[in-house]
Amino acid sequence: MAANDEQTRDHGQDPERRTQFADLIRKRRAELNESLATFAEKAVDPVSGVRVKRGVIYRLESGEPVTPPGVEELRAWAAACELPLEALQDAAGQQFHGVDPLRSGSAEATAYVRKLDRVPADQRANLMRLIDSLVPPEE
Repeated sequence: MAANDEQTRDHGQDPERRTQFADLIRKRRAELNESLATFAEKAVDPVSGVRVKRGVIYRLESGEPVTPPGVEELRAWAAACELPLEALQDAAGQQFHGVDPLRSGSAEATAYVRKLDRVPADQRANLMRLIDSLVPPEE
């Protein structure tokens, strides 16, 4: 038993257990005042038809281990939550991958950054030069 305790301490769970995605789902289901069954019925990806099953929702909300959702599952969660996909992506990134979402002083700046990856590399370089000419880079 002592060996198992030592293994858990050395290689086990992260001391900072992240629950942002589970918290968001639990909170949103409560706000919508929906039963687990009703919420699960709505958890369907409108693009692919992939569903999030009731058991997965229950396990997530109860803190049991779940497989991190892919984009199809995230779209299904977003449909059930009636929230933008990005909100679910941010929470899932925090909980499952330790990635904190972009925080900015304005929603406009966040929207720019979200679109930036779709701009070709050469245009991103031009855009950065333009931004640097307007607001000099910090040293």
